[in-house]
Amino acid sequence: MTLPRVGLGTMGIDDPDAIANALDAGYRHLDTAQIYENEAVVGEGLATSDVPRDEVFLATKVWATNLAPEDVRESTEASLDRLGVDSVDLLYVHRPIEAYDPETTLPAFDELVEDGLTEHVGVSNFTHEELATAREHLDAPIFAHQIEYHPFFQTPDLLADNREHDETVVAYSPLAQGTVFDDPVLSDIAESHDVTPADVAIAWLCQKEGVVTIPKAGSRAHQEGNLAAAEIGLTDEECARIDDLDRGEELFPE
Repeated sequence: MTLPRVGLGTMGIDDPDAIANALDAGYRHLDTAQIYENEAVVGEGLATSDVPRDEVFLATKVWATNLAPEDVRESTEASLDRLGVDSVDLLYVHRPIEAYDPETTLPAFDELVEDGLTEHVGVSNFTHEELATAREHLDAPIFAHQIEYHPFFQTPDLLADNREHDETVVAYSPLAQGTVFDDPVLSDIAESHDVTPADVAIAWLCQKEGVVTIPKAGSRAHQEGNLAAAEIGLTDEECARIDDLDRGEELFPE
């Protein structure tokens, strides 16, 4: 299953109806995590939706304190129980910190693939060096790398590394927690397309090779707007103007 260009980031969503509405609007990629404490909400929304489970790409993440090998399996089984599913399509290492040890953590993820608890393995918030080490210790290919990526925090060298290894970049916080609305360049581009600066930020990511994005959206209107943003055609010049906005403003450092 190929990841859609726009998925639903669910951090902070506590209403199952928001999940069901997103699926009804056309979303087919749901992203949650143990640390969000809403896997049960996502699972309930998925269960009440008319969209079949096998049409939805479901991803969750194992939090840093659960990355010892014995905890990887136990916490993943608990995640599946909260989600109400037998398996997820993608299981991430959320951050390579605390209990993370590539030599023991990653083989535990491989075992979950072998046992059918997850289809794919992903990593999140990794550096070049951490990616290289992970590739050495994982039998399964890294399917996706989830990282913060928005106009004001760009890591093109890291993106190039993932592209080289056929790993999809899943961009989180694409709207930079709303600060995209205050930028004059994004506002200017948005005005020329009769859309919002948020739409422009999403469209810019969607036009990057090997990148998908997962903006959070609780309301049906914002969900539909984010999906529609993927269809906006920015010019090369407009994309270059957005590329030039990078100022290293990381919102979620380790």
